[in-house]
Amino acid sequence: MKQLPLLATVGCSLHFAGIILGHDLAGGGDHPHYDFSVKPPGADGQPVWFLAQADAGAPRHPVAAGGAAARGDRPAQAAAFEAFAPGVKLRWDERWLFVESNGMPAHNMMVGITAWQQQVPLPQNYTGANAWQIPLAPVPAKVPVSIKGRFLRGAIALAANGIPIFNPQNNRGEVSQEIGELDQWGGHCGRADDYHYHAAPVHLQTVLGKDKPIAYALDGYPLFGLTEPDGSQPAGLDAFNGHTTGSLGYHYHASMKYPYVNGGFHGEVVERGEQVDPQPRAQPVRPDLPPLRGAKITGFETKGNSYKLTYEVSGEKRAILYSVNADGSVPFEFQNGREGTTKETYTRREGGGGGGRGGPGGPRPDGERPPRPGGGPGGQRPREGGGEPRRPGESAATAVVSPFGPDAMKKPNATFVLTSPEVADGGNLPADYTGDGSGATLPLSWKGAPEGTKSYALVMDHLAPGNEMKSYWNVWDIPATVTSVPKNVQGVGKVGTSFRGKIGYEPPHSQGPGAKTYVLTVYALSAPLEIAQAPREVGRDVLLAAMKDKVLASSSLHVVYTRGTTSTNERPRTGVPPK
Repeated sequence: MKQLPLLATVGCSLHFAGIILGHDLAGGGDHPHYDFSVKPPGADGQPVWFLAQADAGAPRHPVAAGGAAARGDRPAQAAAFEAFAPGVKLRWDERWLFVESNGMPAHNMMVGITAWQQQVPLPQNYTGANAWQIPLAPVPAKVPVSIKGRFLRGAIALAANGIPIFNPQNNRGEVSQEIGELDQWGGHCGRADDYHYHAAPVHLQTVLGKDKPIAYALDGYPLFGLTEPDGSQPAGLDAFNGHTTGSLGYHYHASMKYPYVNGGFHGEVVERGEQVDPQPRAQPVRPDLPPLRGAKITGFETKGNSYKLTYEVSGEKRAILYSVNADGSVPFEFQNGREGTTKETYTRREGGGGGGRGGPGGPRPDGERPPRPGGGPGGQRPREGGGEPRRPGESAATAVVSPFGPDAMKKPNATFVLTSPEVADGGNLPADYTGDGSGATLPLSWKGAPEGTKSYALVMDHLAPGNEMKSYWNVWDIPATVTSVPKNVQGVGKVGTSFRGKIGYEPPHSQGPGAKTYVLTVYALSAPLEIAQAPREVGRDVLLAAMKDKVLASSSLHVVYTRGTTSTNERPRTGVPPK
């Protein structure tokens, strides 16, 4: 954990909800009306980064004409959020303003996105101990920190309508506003189907006016629109789009170019897991998905707890219909044009998911990993020739061809044999070991290792169309005394990342019809591998490169998996669904 001199004691900050000193302000009335024609700041030229720093020696200032709430007082920070009651609910103690919402704004969403990760807006439980926390008495940091290339997971601010605001950069470092990832309101959905902004939601001023902040950064300082409350242009902004005035103290401003929002934290925050801590956790109901190339979202409709997102792919109209049932299940219908219709019902999975402690992120309430609708049950259009979907950020032209082909570093030996009690070489892989089942790792055993074997390594890979090698399991430092691993093995050797960048076993999720062959190979090594990288940085290529001149023998087990190709397939799921 990196300590960036923080906001008072974080360890007990989530437990004030039930104490006597807390106060509630739920508000009443209808949801506010939005002017849907008002759009967020647009990309105006290339990103600009100022070199000036915020004044680290600045004194503490009142926040939005107020400061910390005395016992029983309504904090000044509540005023902006009150405008969006009852969708936003408030409570506070002497240190924090707690903001609750379901993460669904009253305005429309998703329309206009042309770089789509195939996620859709779903309500989130930002309530109780999972509420947002805004410090009532922000403290200027001794060393203010920039968000450029940092804090790429989780929120950096909270809009007045209870919607989180993320770093303008996605977790790959790209500016979301400038690559088509955002809708007309400056937002999109993260890996947990959580809606959030990446650009300042200046359209909220149609409800708030210019005299109130449109958001509060998670360091406690307010974020105003493009102008001062009196309509004048802000002057003397620092590197983070902030400055100090006599009436407002220190505050940030939105902008029409990078950084769009607060470009850093003038106040103290704690950084944990590449994000500000504490903050809520978004709760996914289905796996995160990669981009759908050529898609453009054309409409989004809400009717009660039912939703319809419409989009086009190469001129073909498609749609996703889904609803949230009282029991927490979420049935989806993917209308995939000429590819047919598929159906899936998901049940919310606890943990993981976007932006919170844990880690979207879990994924961030974006998460946008830093990472599948179309033709399959998850909705994604299969790749030509079948096989796994491409990794996020890859196109057919940019998919990386590994320098290590399917037979790299292999040294077959007639006496060294790899087997599994579950499947023979060339046999069909049981569904339990794929994404259609529990995603368990396959039990394996080997015998006949050459004399001098000091350790083993294990790789499971697949040759995809375009000569692209995809790995599903990378393990090394398996002791020489180990000659078998059980189903769902734990604690044996060191485990690297799959081709999707996640540590551990990635069960196959083939989207295309037909049989796919996956190859498990165990390597007998003359010495332990010297790998300096952390496990999250060790994929197939790194592992194979480290084996050079150390492979005594290898043995491979080929397994085949074929998914069904029916046009409709509806079944409840509580585990990991097809990707």
